[in-house]
Amino acid sequence: MIATLIFLATYLVIAAGRVPGWHIDRAGAALLGAALMVASGVLTLEQAYAAVDADTLVLLFGMMIVVANLRLSGFFRLVNAFVVRRARHPLLLLLAVVLVSGLLSALLVNDTICLVMTPLVLEVVLALKRRPLPYLLAIAMAANIGSVATITGNPQNMIIGTLSGLPYGAFAGALWPVAAVGLLLATVLIALAFPREFLVRGGLGAPALRPPRVNVWLAGKSALVLVAMVAAFFLGVPPAEVAFVGGAYLLLTRRVKVAKIYLEIDWPLLVMFAGLFVVVGGLEHAVLTPARVAELGSLGLDRLPVLALLTAALSNLVSNVPAVLLLKPFVAPLADPQAAWLGVAMASTLAGNFTLLGSVANLIVAQRARSLGVSVGFWAYFAVGAPLTVLSIAAGVWLLGP
Repeated sequence: MIATLIFLATYLVIAAGRVPGWHIDRAGAALLGAALMVASGVLTLEQAYAAVDADTLVLLFGMMIVVANLRLSGFFRLVNAFVVRRARHPLLLLLAVVLVSGLLSALLVNDTICLVMTPLVLEVVLALKRRPLPYLLAIAMAANIGSVATITGNPQNMIIGTLSGLPYGAFAGALWPVAAVGLLLATVLIALAFPREFLVRGGLGAPALRPPRVNVWLAGKSALVLVAMVAAFFLGVPPAEVAFVGGAYLLLTRRVKVAKIYLEIDWPLLVMFAGLFVVVGGLEHAVLTPARVAELGSLGLDRLPVLALLTAALSNLVSNVPAVLLLKPFVAPLADPQAAWLGVAMASTLAGNFTLLGSVANLIVAQRARSLGVSVGFWAYFAVGAPLTVLSIAAGVWLLGP
């Protein structure tokens, strides 16, 4: 009973994002929930330590260091300038934004790509005197979709990669077609939603942009490390080990102060992960025992459409990372847990496009745009995001099905 109350209270705060009258965020709620699991006796301190998945935290931390180096070097600004200068029509510019956001999010953490891409794309769009909203939608939606393709694409996939034991190559091989179809759907739906912006004759002029400032040495070094890491991922080296070594190597630099790299790390996200591992571990230990999970076997989670629907609903209720952790005890006993985890990865990621609040990536785009004087409304997002989510998850179920 105590474990259930702690779990529900923690997930309620995470879903709401705050507690009225208290200055506590999602990370604080997860950490407090973890502490209460120990203080109430649900878990011992040793059991709490054991519940934390160190591989996932190390993988996420290492990838954050890589992204920080790429960002500080000006690498993303260079890529952005290279691509947009070749887009001579609004539809080609939209396609470029979708592909760059999607492909970068497949290799790196999608939240960070949104943080980097939003001001860069806005600079281009405003210089061209185009309507910014559809391009902002493209960043958020493509980042969500592209990130489904690999274990390193987003935080929930990192957790699933560890829990499922799937090799990086097998994971990518199963889900890259889902990402490809999703990116195509996103491009088509955004273009149809804004016909005056995209379904027109006439091209684009060359945007008056400042030449990108790039630390060539740091950008080249970081890009080479990333290429080596991706190769190691596909060769079967454990992702956490690769990210740990690659990230640590990039801290050895004379081009940028290490303190600047640390400022780029999303420490609250790491804290939230650690806390959630303990909270869900407490629930598993006290409530979701194997016997009780077996009693719930009639939920039909061995059928992909049912699993995808439940995952998508949970992801929009409590966010995708908590949803994945909550599903952990139910997926493990299934006849083919690896196939089920692929379904969870697909649905939990693509469900993030349903509403503006559906993923952290969406909120980052909206907040960054607002700080630059551009608004992304809830209903404007929903008008494209809802049908895109339904169609992309349906496509994912079909592609992953038997």
